Amino acid sequence: MASQESSRSQSPGATNLEKCDMSTASPEAETENSQPPGEKSIAATATPPAAPPAKEPEYVHGFKLFNILAALTLVTFLMLLDGTIVVAAAPRITDDFKSLNDIGWYGAAYQLGSAVFQPLSGKMYMKFRPQWTFLGFFFVFELGSLICGLAKSSAMLIVGRVIAGFGTSGILNGALLIISECAPMHKRPTLIGIVMGIGQLGLASGPLFGGLLTQYATWRWCFYLNLPIGGLVALQMFSVRIPMQHPRPPPLSVLRTLHTSLDLLGFAIFAPALVMLLLALQWGGTTNAWSSSPIIGLFVGAGVTFIVFLAWDYHKGDDALLPFSIARMRTVWTSCVVYGLFMGNLYTASYWVPVYFQGVKGSSPTIAGVYILPMIIAHVIAALSSGPIMNVVGYYIPVALFSCVLLSVGSGLISTFQPDTATGKWIGYQILYGAGRGLGLQMPILAVQNTVPPQQMPLAMALTIFSQSFGAAVFLSIAELIFSNSFRALLAKDVPSVDGQRVIEAGATAFRGLVSGSDLGGVLVAYADSIDRVFYMAAAMAAACFVFAFGMGWKSLKKKPAAPPKA
Repeated sequence: MASQESSRSQSPGATNLEKCDMSTASPEAETENSQPPGEKSIAATATPPAAPPAKEPEYVHGFKLFNILAALTLVTFLMLLDGTIVVAAAPRITDDFKSLNDIGWYGAAYQLGSAVFQPLSGKMYMKFRPQWTFLGFFFVFELGSLICGLAKSSAMLIVGRVIAGFGTSGILNGALLIISECAPMHKRPTLIGIVMGIGQLGLASGPLFGGLLTQYATWRWCFYLNLPIGGLVALQMFSVRIPMQHPRPPPLSVLRTLHTSLDLLGFAIFAPALVMLLLALQWGGTTNAWSSSPIIGLFVGAGVTFIVFLAWDYHKGDDALLPFSIARMRTVWTSCVVYGLFMGNLYTASYWVPVYFQGVKGSSPTIAGVYILPMIIAHVIAALSSGPIMNVVGYYIPVALFSCVLLSVGSGLISTFQPDTATGKWIGYQILYGAGRGLGLQMPILAVQNTVPPQQMPLAMALTIFSQSFGAAVFLSIAELIFSNSFRALLAKDVPSVDGQRVIEAGATAFRGLVSGSDLGGVLVAYADSIDRVFYMAAAMAAACFVFAFGMGWKSLKKKPAAPPKA
C-alpha cells in the first residue's frame, strides 16, 4: 500500500489530483493520506510536462510565392480592366445592336452581378479550399467574357456581363485572402500593394484599351482579350499548392448541408433587396421620374426586403450570410465605409475624366485614354510605394489620412476643368489625384486583415469588397443623375436656343454635329460645368473618407520580435 502511494505521488498528474483533493479534504482525511517527508519533497518539486510548442504557420516563399503573386496580379488586372474597358466600346456596341437605351446597362450589369453575389463568395471561401474556389470564380468570369464576345444581341451581351460580374464577386476578395494565407502580416502591405497597384492599372487604363481595340480591331476583342490570359493564369494556379492558415471542412460534408452552410435562404432574401435598390438608382431620373410608381415601388420593396434580411441575419447568428458579430466590429464597418466611398470616388474619376476629354476637348477615345496617363502613372507608382511606406510607418491610419487629403484636393482641382483649361493644369491635377488614390487604396484592406481572426477572414474580406462594388454602383448612378440634371438645367438657362434633349440623346461626342458657332461654346461650358458638379461629390466623398478613417484602429503592422525562450 505504501509503495503504491509512493509511486502515485511521483507522477505529475497524480500530484496535481492529490493537491486538489487535499485542499478540500477534512483534517482527518489529510492525516490519513499524509506522506513521508521524502515523498512530499519529491511531489512538491515535480513539474508538469511542458506544453507542446504552437505550430508555426506555413507560408510560401521564393519562386512559388512569385508565381502565385503573378497569377493573382494578372487576374485582378483583367477583372478591373473589364469594368471600364466597355466605356469606350459602348457607343460602337449600340451602333451594331441599335440599342442606345441599353448603353447604361453594359457597365451597370457588371457591377450588379458583382455586388449581389459578393457576400455568398465569402461563405464559399470560408467553407471550401481558397485555391479551387478562386479558380471556380475565375472560370465563371471567363465564361461571361466568352458570352459577351459571341453576343448576337444586346440582351445576350447584358446576360454575359452579369455572368462575368458573378465571377468577379469572388476574384478580388479571393486574391486578398490567398495573400493572407501565403504571407505573414508584415509582408502583406508590399504584396497587396503590388497586386492592387498593377491591378488598378487595368481599371484606370480600361478606356485606353477599349478605345484602341474598338478603333483598330473590333469591340468584341475587349472581351476575347480575357481568354488567352486566363489560360495562362489557370496553368500558374494549378502548378502550386496554396496553404491554409485554418482548416476547412471536407467538401462532401459541406455539400450535404449546402443550404445551411452557405445560408442560401439569407442570400435569396438579400439578393432581391440589392437588385431592387440598384435598379431604382439606375432608372430613377433617367428612364423613369423619381416620383413614378415603378421607382417608388422598387425603393419600398428594397427597404422591406432588407428589413426581413436583417431579422433573418440576426436569427442565424454566426452562421448568417453577413454575421453581425463581424459587421459590428468598429474596424470592419469603418473600413467598409472608407472603402466604399474611396472606390466610388475612384470609379467616378475613371468614368468622367475621359468623358471630359471626349465631350469637352473633342478628343477621340484613344487620345482621351492617352490624356489620362498622368493619373494612371501616378496611381500605379503610389500604389507600389505604399507597401514600403507602410513597412516604415507601421500604422495605416496616417497613410490613409494623407491619401484622403490628396484625394479631396485632387478631386476639388479637377472640378475646375473648363474647355480652356491649360495642359499643364490638367496634367498636374491628375497627378495629385492619382497619387492620393494609389496611396490609400489598400489601407482599409490591411486594417481588416490586421484585426479579424483568420477563421472569420473570408467573410470580413467579402464584406469589405462588397462595399467596393456597392459604392461603385451607387455613386456611378448618382454621378450620372447629377450630370444629366445639371446639363439639362444649364442648357436651358445659358443656351436656350439649343434643344437640350436632342443634345443629351446625341451622346458624348455626336452633339457637335447638332450645334455650331457661339451655341457650341455655350454647350461646351455647360458640359464642363456639369462634370465639375460630379467632382464636387467626389471631393465630398474623399472628405468623408478622412473622417471615417480614424475608426480603422491604431494597430501596428510591423513584425513583432520573437519572445525570448523561457528558462
